[in-house]
Amino acid sequence: MAVKVLVVDDSGFFRRRVSEILSADPEIKVVGTATNGREAIDQALALKPDVITMDYEMPMMDGITAVRNIMQRCPTPVLMFSSLTHEGARVTLDALDAGAVDYLPKNFEDISRNPEKVKAMLCEKVHTIARSNRRFSTFSPPPAAAPASATARPASPASPMPTTRTSTAPAAPTGSSAAPKRKAYRLVAIGTSTGGPVALQRVLTQLPANFPAPILLIQHMPAAFTKAFAERLDKLCRISVKEAEDGDVLRPGLALLAPGGKQMMVDPRGAVRILPGDERLNYKPCVDITFGSAAKSFGDKVLAVVLTGMGADGREGARLLKQGGAQVWAQDEASCVIYGMPMAVVKANLADAVYSLDDIGRHLAEVCV
Repeated sequence: MAVKVLVVDDSGFFRRRVSEILSADPEIKVVGTATNGREAIDQALALKPDVITMDYEMPMMDGITAVRNIMQRCPTPVLMFSSLTHEGARVTLDALDAGAVDYLPKNFEDISRNPEKVKAMLCEKVHTIARSNRRFSTFSPPPAAAPASATARPASPASPMPTTRTSTAPAAPTGSSAAPKRKAYRLVAIGTSTGGPVALQRVLTQLPANFPAPILLIQHMPAAFTKAFAERLDKLCRISVKEAEDGDVLRPGLALLAPGGKQMMVDPRGAVRILPGDERLNYKPCVDITFGSAAKSFGDKVLAVVLTGMGADGREGARLLKQGGAQVWAQDEASCVIYGMPMAVVKANLADAVYSLDDIGRHLAEVCV
């Protein structure tokens, strides 16, 4: 059965072009279009699409407000179009918190210059997030960051709290693995992709300010987005979060986010190395590369976590970590937006434990000493 798509954009050119690209795929059917957020809500209720593509800046009602309303009234996977700017990153992160599943750059030049590449990428995204639909209503809002206390890091200067995904459905079931044993880890490394921004927020906001281990975060994300994402996490979390720079040193209670378009490695002294993105690699940053360097540098003193995401990035890095005696956790299927990366680790028998998303942060806080 073809994937039913609703295309929402105030630009007639972009609406037509997206519709043409999607309609060329025999397994996708464009069932309707809308020119603003209000129309999008009405069309979503009437047409019940499998996927909605959504612009942000539109008259009458913007895309984020529309996404929030759709999630409340008829939860549907939404693919946002975003500009590759710092402001575009902030808006996209707001949209993901409101309930959007994924995003694509809105670049008219790319559509004209690389139509086949754009077509393949757009259709792949639509098919992928359509498959997330059967789990889509199982999500509950990300937990709010705990208030500052005597032991908490003071909040950053005022910034509006992002809107969060809402659902009336029960929370996803807990993973089946037993509680882990406490250990003095020298590093926690977390890799993720589609669904990762919200997943990382849910995990990291559960950690105390005095979390005893350094953290490396590898999120598949464009270069223009990672700085804004790190800033957002830093405001929400009690630990510190920053975009990693070459020469940064690991320290407890600090999470370093790999910069988009580059690769992040760590040496045995705890110094972070940021390297140019290799065009031969699909992912920049790549979870496998960071996990591999962690395995070489810290052996069995690493705890690695693989969260929601499409593909299998992280599996080979997890294999290297396991060979060195490290621990590897995977997010369970029920709480993933896309059960791809964790599934690859689990199917390769590399996961020491499988936990639901909301249990991962709690267990991290309990296990690291």
